[in-house]
Amino acid sequence: MKHIKIYICLNLLIFFSFAAYSQQNNTIETDAKKASDAFFYVRGWVKDEETSKAIKNVNVQVNGGDYTSSNGAGEFRVRAKIGDELVISHKDFETIYYTIKSDERITINVLAKEGYSNNKLYKRTQDNSFNNLIDSALVYKKKSAEKSIQFVTESLKKSNSAKQNSEAFEVLADIYMYWKQYDLAVSNYRISLNSYSSNDVRLKLAKAYMMNNNYQESVSILKSLNQSQLSNYQLVELNEGLGDVFYKMKDYTKSIASFEKALSTAKKYLITPKITDLNSKIAQTFDASGSIDKAEKYYSNSLNLASQENKKRAVKEKVKVADFNNANRNFDDEIRLREEAILDIEDIETDSVIENESDFTTQKQNYKIGNALFMQKNYDEAISYLEKSRAKASEREDLVVEKDATRKLSEVYKESGDYEKALKTYEEYTKSVEALYIKKEQQIAQAARFNKNIAEQQNRITSLENDRELSESRYNLNQVQNKNQKIIIYSLIGGLLLLLIVAYLMYKYIKQQRLANNLLALKSLRSQMNPHFIFNALNSVNSFIATNDERTANKYLSDFSKLMRAVLENSEQDFIPLEKEIELLELYTKLEHFRFQDKFDYNISVDKKIDVASYQIPPMLLQPYIENAVWHGLRYKKEKGKLDISISKKSDNEIAITITDNGIGREKSKALKTENQQKQNSKGMGNIKKRVAILNEMYKDKVDVFIDNYQEEGDRGTRVIVTLKRD
Repeated sequence: MKHIKIYICLNLLIFFSFAAYSQQNNTIETDAKKASDAFFYVRGWVKDEETSKAIKNVNVQVNGGDYTSSNGAGEFRVRAKIGDELVISHKDFETIYYTIKSDERITINVLAKEGYSNNKLYKRTQDNSFNNLIDSALVYKKKSAEKSIQFVTESLKKSNSAKQNSEAFEVLADIYMYWKQYDLAVSNYRISLNSYSSNDVRLKLAKAYMMNNNYQESVSILKSLNQSQLSNYQLVELNEGLGDVFYKMKDYTKSIASFEKALSTAKKYLITPKITDLNSKIAQTFDASGSIDKAEKYYSNSLNLASQENKKRAVKEKVKVADFNNANRNFDDEIRLREEAILDIEDIETDSVIENESDFTTQKQNYKIGNALFMQKNYDEAISYLEKSRAKASEREDLVVEKDATRKLSEVYKESGDYEKALKTYEEYTKSVEALYIKKEQQIAQAARFNKNIAEQQNRITSLENDRELSESRYNLNQVQNKNQKIIIYSLIGGLLLLLIVAYLMYKYIKQQRLANNLLALKSLRSQMNPHFIFNALNSVNSFIATNDERTANKYLSDFSKLMRAVLENSEQDFIPLEKEIELLELYTKLEHFRFQDKFDYNISVDKKIDVASYQIPPMLLQPYIENAVWHGLRYKKEKGKLDISISKKSDNEIAITITDNGIGREKSKALKTENQQKQNSKGMGNIKKRVAILNEMYKDKVDVFIDNYQEEGDRGTRVIVTLKRD
């Protein structure tokens, strides 16, 4: 029991720590990053070296990628990645070729064609302290969120224009996006746009909204963009973004249409990385929509394209397609792809480190191969791969994979019949769970400190922005205007507080009203069930008295009075102890058996391991199912039938109550009934369904009911399984 509690707590801690902690490690780049994470915006200026004047309308193109031109200030911004070649061309100077080495800003100083010199034509400079600080923020973005945000804070103090202010908040939002603080990213992108309008920032804002689950806002931003003002790459991003949002909204038709539109643009302008990504996303969407054949076609395309890019991209796609094969039980192809991925990962790791948080580690791939072999019942090879996974996970201190691989290994040993090793491995699994529990506690503490630091730094930045806005207001407005502005601000704050209070009171009122309505509905349903039950029971009493002697009739009436007293005592309760419900069932079934002794025998069994006093059940929940079994199934059976009521343990906090009869079955019974009888039976079952639905809403899915045929041939009978959870 102790290990189970630890395991449950661990899963909860993992869930919450994942959202808060994200990826707080000091490695600049991991192989788990998406291909799009390798891209960044190269910012630069084109100037005349002799006069330092800006040159506008200079063509700036990335080979096989994005395209833009310099504005009136000579400034340009183009999306690229390290290793791409910039082609900078203009009619007044010779074309310049430059290979990008980092994401720092650049200045292109040019000379007229007559004075052309290779040494003087290109010079990379760092402009001023603001730019230095922004560059430092970008350098530390993947290393340390705190340091990166601190550099942005300092850059805001050096900002001397609305455009620089906008750039600083854009970089800040980029940092928050990387560290998965999407709500803060949304806020800062919006601040950036308030200072300076940019389609690049709007595209980023749409993505931030999507990642923050604000799907309608994301769609609205993307659809509001003027496509005639977008570059080819931005057009691809626009439609890809719409496809991503519609996918998350599960509108797969619109998602595929948007991805295909993006793919068409990417093919037209030879934007190779996007062609690969879009084939993969279209495949994923077809898979989600159930079109497996189409998904296979696009995954085949993405695999071929990814293999032509680089090993990192190839590994990502192989693992993705392997997961697809696993979901469709194509284990041979899954295993082949994962083995290829492992070879590529080992090759990649000779030059760089892959973080444990990545999906593309050798320990995770070995674990998944072991799992696939286990599904194929190839236990010997499954054990080999799972042992590899454990060993690598232990070496890399990846406690999560080590725990999972150990648990799976225990299952494999158990299925293969080696119970001694299964037990030993399970004991090792419990130890790994405890170790992981301790580690996650430490991570949660670190995450709390991280969030606290982020919040403090954001507050300082907000304070700086507020101070800047206040200074501008003081410069432009006189004392009277300042006073009016303060009155408006305070009024808005007061109104907002009042609105929040009213909203809270409304919420409390609606919640109380809903509870009252549910209680009233339950009472109404119980009041309908009790007369229905008593009427049916009295019919049984009347029939028995008419066909038996006085002594037996008196005994029957005595048992009937006990049953009625139990029903009336429990009728006002939402839940009663299970042991009381069992007593009621025994009385009722006994009475029905008195009347139909020649029609059925019955048996009521309760697992001795179940503490019936610790479970609560709605009163009269099971009786209608027993009544249906007798009156509509067993009563019409030609030979003597059997009614079985069993209560068994399903898990530590869950039991299953099974009511089984081998009567004529629901279909034959329905055919024998009159129209009025069908309505009455439907009404009784309908009341039960309504009671279960209301109780589950009030008590968080405490009861579940499943009804099916008992057998497939002959008299099919009926099986009712009621699953009951302990509080």
